[in-house]
Amino acid sequence: MVEALVAAAAALVSVGAVYAMSAARVVKQYERGVVFRLGRLRPEVRGPGFTMILPFVDRLQKVNMQIVTMPVPGQEGITRDNVTVRVDAVVYFRVTSPAEAVVRVEDYRFAVAQMAQTSLRSIIGKSELDDLLSNREKLNQGLELMIDSPAVEWGVTIDRVEIKDVSLPETMKRSMARQAEADRERRARVINADAELQASKKLAEAAKEMSEQPAALQLRLLQTVVAVAAEKNSTLVLPFPVELLRFLERAQQPLPPAGGAGGADGPAGANSGQG
Repeated sequence: MVEALVAAAAALVSVGAVYAMSAARVVKQYERGVVFRLGRLRPEVRGPGFTMILPFVDRLQKVNMQIVTMPVPGQEGITRDNVTVRVDAVVYFRVTSPAEAVVRVEDYRFAVAQMAQTSLRSIIGKSELDDLLSNREKLNQGLELMIDSPAVEWGVTIDRVEIKDVSLPETMKRSMARQAEADRERRARVINADAELQASKKLAEAAKEMSEQPAALQLRLLQTVVAVAAEKNSTLVLPFPVELLRFLERAQQPLPPAGGAGGADGPAGANSGQG
């Protein structure tokens, strides 16, 4: 009799251990547990740690609450200004309501991926090429709103959407390069013309000053000779201004005599005497 009782107790302990092992569950810190009892959703969501369920009655489904980084495959489209581009993006999202993420949509990851691809193609068609290249922050916000609107009903929140790369055809790249080169050349010509205008004004002022002082032109000529001689050239070509010749010609002319009036009267007196 005692042996039968011991055997029954051992059997009960074994059954209890098997039941406890089949009922015990561990939920990690970044997870939440959604329980279905006979196919019906239980209102309470199991938090992280050790928890128990009814074996063969309850089913525990764990949902990851971490932020998920999902790359969006490159989507080809035609922009509003008729340019074919290929755009890559990345989506950051997380589950905020585990029960809705499990019940309302079959696979929330696949649903978010498809919604991101569709929204990205829509953004490409509504935008111009310049916006895709330089105004990405505004496009990221619009893309985030387009994905987040249906995702809220699935218990998913979109944290951020970023456009990674915009690929252009080779012909468009060459056209943009030619456009940038032409724009740089235009700016260079404008700068050179402005410099020529300023230099002409300064040269006009210098010529005016030198015309009042002819000796200044000779000094400037000597400074030019010194500057050219400093380069140790074997040949020196130096223009000889006409103004300098005129200055030297005036310097070599004899001065008129001081008694010029008396000398003129002398011959006149001689003639009168002869008469």
